[in-house]
Amino acid sequence: MQILGFLTQAGAVALLSMFVGVIPLGFAVAYAIRPSEHRLALMRPLSLATIFAALTGLVAGLANVLRSVAVHDIPLFSRRSALGMSGTLVPMFVGFGCLTIAWLCVAAGLWRHP
Repeated sequence: MQILGFLTQAGAVALLSMFVGVIPLGFAVAYAIRPSEHRLALMRPLSLATIFAALTGLVAGLANVLRSVAVHDIPLFSRRSALGMSGTLVPMFVGFGCLTIAWLCVAAGLWRHP
C-alpha cells in the first residue's frame, strides 16, 4: 500500500498521532540551527508526547482490527487481518522515525553549542 493511500484511509487518531511526531522534529531543527536551553528543555516532554501518541495510534488501530475481525468473522491469522495489523504500525513508524531524526538534530545542536 502506498503512503498516500494509507493517509486517505487512516482514521483521526492515526493522523493525529503522526502529526504529534512532527512537532518535536520542528523544535529539534530549530535547536540545531540556534541552540538554546529553552528549546532543549522542551525536547523531553515533546518526545514523551510523541511516544504516547504513537502508542495510542497503535492501540487504537489494533482495537479497530480486532473489532473488524470479530464483526466480520474473519480468521485472526488471515491475510486481511495481517494487512489491517500492518497498517496499525504506521503511526509507530512515523513517530519513532521523527524522534530519531529529531534527536540527531539535537545532537548536532549540542555539538555546535559552545
